[in-house]
Amino acid sequence: MYYIYAIVSEVDQRIYVGFTTDVQKRLKEHNSGKTTSTKGYRPWNILVVEEVTNREEARKREKYLKSGIGKEDLK
Repeated sequence: MYYIYAIVSEVDQRIYVGFTTDVQKRLKEHNSGKTTSTKGYRPWNILVVEEVTNREEARKREKYLKSGIGKEDLK
């Protein structure tokens, strides 16, 4: 099982989208600074989580949510 997640920065309300098999572990990585692209905007909180059955579906959904239209849907 894969999960598409969107997290929001408490610093400036920036939204980051990704996918993983373990959302809580991934959130801890973002908040501990292990992810360079999100390091400067900590702390992060979960905005939304969606479950999909396979990696291909997860990648497609992640790509959509990272697009301008997808980000607007998240807001």
